[in-house]
Amino acid sequence: MTAHWTTALERSRSRRPITWLTLIGVLLLPVVIGGILVAALYNPVERLDNLTAAIVNDDEPVTIDGQMVPLGRQLTAGLVEGSDDLDSNLSWTLSNAEDAEAGLADGTYAAVITIPENFSAAATSTQPGEVPEQATIEVTTPPDSLIVDDAITAQVASAAASTMGTELSTVYLENVFLGFTTLGEQLGTAADGASQLADGATQAADGASQLPGGISQLADGSSQLSSGASQLASGAGQVAGGATALQSGLTTLADKTREAAAGAQQIADGANAGAAALEQSGIVPSELTQVAGGANAATAAAAAEAKANFEALQTLAASCAQPGDFCAKLGAAVASAGKTSAILNGTDPVQNPGAVALTEYTADGIAQLNAGATAEFAAQFRQLGAGVGTLAGGIGQLAGGIDQSAAGAGQLATGVTGLQSGASGIADGASQLASGATQAADGATSLADGVAQLADGTGELASGLATASDSIPSYTDEEATDLASVVSDPVAAQGVGTSLFGASAVPLLATLALWFGALGTFIALQAVSRRALTSRQPSALLALRSYAPAAALGALQGLLVAGVVQLAASYSWSEWSVFAVVCVVAGIAFAAVNQALVAVFSGAGRWIAALIGVFAVATGIVSTVPGVLSGLAGLMPTTPAYNGMVAALTSASGLGAAIAGLVVWTLLALAATMLAVAQRRTTTARALLKATPVAA
Repeated sequence: MTAHWTTALERSRSRRPITWLTLIGVLLLPVVIGGILVAALYNPVERLDNLTAAIVNDDEPVTIDGQMVPLGRQLTAGLVEGSDDLDSNLSWTLSNAEDAEAGLADGTYAAVITIPENFSAAATSTQPGEVPEQATIEVTTPPDSLIVDDAITAQVASAAASTMGTELSTVYLENVFLGFTTLGEQLGTAADGASQLADGATQAADGASQLPGGISQLADGSSQLSSGASQLASGAGQVAGGATALQSGLTTLADKTREAAAGAQQIADGANAGAAALEQSGIVPSELTQVAGGANAATAAAAAEAKANFEALQTLAASCAQPGDFCAKLGAAVASAGKTSAILNGTDPVQNPGAVALTEYTADGIAQLNAGATAEFAAQFRQLGAGVGTLAGGIGQLAGGIDQSAAGAGQLATGVTGLQSGASGIADGASQLASGATQAADGATSLADGVAQLADGTGELASGLATASDSIPSYTDEEATDLASVVSDPVAAQGVGTSLFGASAVPLLATLALWFGALGTFIALQAVSRRALTSRQPSALLALRSYAPAAALGALQGLLVAGVVQLAASYSWSEWSVFAVVCVVAGIAFAAVNQALVAVFSGAGRWIAALIGVFAVATGIVSTVPGVLSGLAGLMPTTPAYNGMVAALTSASGLGAAIAGLVVWTLLALAATMLAVAQRRTTTARALLKATPVAA
């Protein structure tokens, strides 16, 4: 029975009978094709150690803050040894330019990664005083490299460069965030100093407000002295009438007058000594001047630091090319640093002169106040000393006159006249002293107002510096490290597989194996029986008799291909069972389609079948194929088989639609084969005469 069944099969393009060896060859053809494709292409990432690449490190290390930074060596070590997150899969060889070039030429190396001489210098060019430059590495592959080798080496080099760039960005941003903390602390210190300066200025204002009252009392005393001297002159005129009775009293008066002269001279000496002491120490305490200068210096230093940080952030923002919202956040940081720099350095001489200018104005105002007020008070005291000295001289003259009066009454009138003149001089000097004291009181009032304004301005400066210090963010070392690691690599992709071909590789390879297996079936078997013309059976039955063994072979091919896939991929039983069903249905459908192609187009049908296989390969590897090819591929019989296998092995939908599509293709193909059989059952007399000798 078996021999009869095999004998009933017709060999394509030959009248020799079909043997079991032919059937086994046809049956195993897709298994061999699928096995070769799966073994060669499935999950190639696991065999990356077969790919040898060379590293040429020409980098020259740089020295930063006395420490050598060999970034080229670090990148080389990362490629060769891998990292904590990802091992090194390729076989790396440390080489030089000559050996690498020779290795590319003779096929020893699949790729060469060259680290240039300025790699470390360019990677660290973001530090202050340097011109920022992007560090690069060069990937070279031979012109005859395989299709995916270039993609593998480029992906590995890009991943290494991205990791190195992330590490450098993390270190840079960590220093920036810690710089914010340092700036805030310095501004806080400056605010404390300005607050102390404001307290000292307030105390100085209180003292200066008391000074006008004392000077006014001095003016009142001088006025009283002038009035008394005038009365003395008047009394001296009366004394001239009773010189004899006054002689003994004048002697006593002369002694007392001399004592008064000595006291006046002491007053004059005290006023002059006070002027000298005031010129030496100044009216403003030296501590207040030092605090003002220190505040100015601290504010200038903070302003310079803020401006440097702002310019550095501006430079970083200008070169920002990271995906996501990293550049927007960095722009916000630049705006914040710009506001801080504007507060300290100022933007307009009138509207916003800046903290540096304000502290400078304050220090200069205190110095000018000290110099002007000290000179004014010293001059007034010296003028007071001169007046009192004059008073002492007049009193001495008075004493001499009294002595002369006591010596002789005849000279009393002359002595009293001299006394009257001296008293008038005392009155004039005291009047001038009162006028000068009044002016000094006015100056002291202005001084008190200026010192009060200084205290108010210094208080506002302290408040502004405290606000600026509070506005600048502060980070600990751990917080700065965590924030820098996130900002330097703000977006991470999850769910990215390591397979170069993805989950669709097995369905594509299985579809190709079954399709070319069906093509091989009808290279070996006859699509339309040679007995179609002479047979009395219906055309449909003749078509089905030729299709039945091919369908059985297709079903077995599908089952065997599914088994080979399971050996390589080890899917779960539920996934594999559905996948096996789709493979069996696809094998049956592909047998029908290939039979129809050969039945309708004869030998050209096999060419069309091969072209369909090429379409399946071209459109199943990457999604960037032209739209025309994608549209044509969607109309091919391989598409529902591929979609069904993908749905069986993944969470994709469309399994039912794929099975239905294969069934529809099977029915359409059988209908086309039946029409071709019916067409071949009609012939001409010439064709019959031509075929008769062959039959004989």
